[in-house]
Amino acid sequence: MRFSLILGFVVGVLAFTAQADDYQETIKTFRSSDVGKSFFSSAYGYAVFPTIGKGGIGVGAAHGRGQVYRGGVVTGTTTMTQLSVGFQLGGQAYSQIVFFEDKRAYEDFTSGNFEFAAGASAIAITASAQASTSTTGTNASTGTHSTTTKQLGASYTKGLAVLTVAKGGLMYEASLAGQKYTFTPK
Repeated sequence: MRFSLILGFVVGVLAFTAQADDYQETIKTFRSSDVGKSFFSSAYGYAVFPTIGKGGIGVGAAHGRGQVYRGGVVTGTTTMTQLSVGFQLGGQAYSQIVFFEDKRAYEDFTSGNFEFAAGASAIAITASAQASTSTTGTNASTGTHSTTTKQLGASYTKGLAVLTVAKGGLMYEASLAGQKYTFTPK
């Protein structure tokens, strides 16, 4: 019963934010950040998720649909599904991009089903603040000083780098989660 409520909430968040699902606008948002620029200039390819909806009450779920790019050209579609357990309450929507450092990382991701381990982390970016988030919680700091991608912990790990931008909602969590991705070639 609880899982059905969570899933319903996630679907509701996705439906509410579907109007903003524009791949080019999402890419533009990530390119406008200093961290994003660095990855766009070096990545072999990337997967873009304009909106991922996430909700949880003890048990949580997240889901989003995206497109995979190589050389600026769409090579297929992808979905992301996340399940989590632990202390969590609320819901949120965010955009996500997964950068592939090289051909091997791209081929691993596009091989069909790909999973991030529970310890995988992402870097959250905004225009006015830099933050770090992982599947176990969020830490944020603001400031006007210049930072490098290394200072933010933004680097490739096993050929992948994940950036996120919050779109709305509020989520309290201290949970353990894993993400699973599927890929369908164009």
